[in-house]
Amino acid sequence: MTPWHDFWHGGFWVFPFMMMIFMLVMVIVALFLVRSFFGQDFRAPWSGRVERKAGGSDSPLEVAKRRYARGEITREEFEEIKKTIG
Repeated sequence: MTPWHDFWHGGFWVFPFMMMIFMLVMVIVALFLVRSFFGQDFRAPWSGRVERKAGGSDSPLEVAKRRYARGEITREEFEEIKKTIG
């Protein structure tokens, strides 16, 4: 047997496999760097995330209203929050 026999029939699959692993590692590193650059809050534009209005954050009462509208809290809990907030 020649040395080429071992390369073509025994070990030829190693190079493409190692290239795929290398490319996968590079993609994971790139995603990690993008996420760390944009922060934990980063989402793709097509993910359906609603952007906040510029210039301020929501008041606690607005958050409670949204949670009540979505059914996350009961009417009694909403009234208690409203009474506590003022």
